[in-house]
Amino acid sequence: MPKMKTHRGAAKRLKVTGSGKISRSKAFKSHILEKKTRKRKRSLRQGGLVSAADVKKTKKLLPYI
Repeated sequence: MPKMKTHRGAAKRLKVTGSGKISRSKAFKSHILEKKTRKRKRSLRQGGLVSAADVKKTKKLLPYI
């Protein structure tokens, strides 16, 4: 069977933590920042984890990690 291809878009956006969870960055931080509060922008700096409902789909996109 041939090798599976990694989904390059997903590979650039996601990475696996040491414990095997998938980390991601938060959305809504690229533009139109004037109207967002300081507190909201600060919380968007920290990343998050992919939700449990989406982990199976995400792991399919990244077969070799």
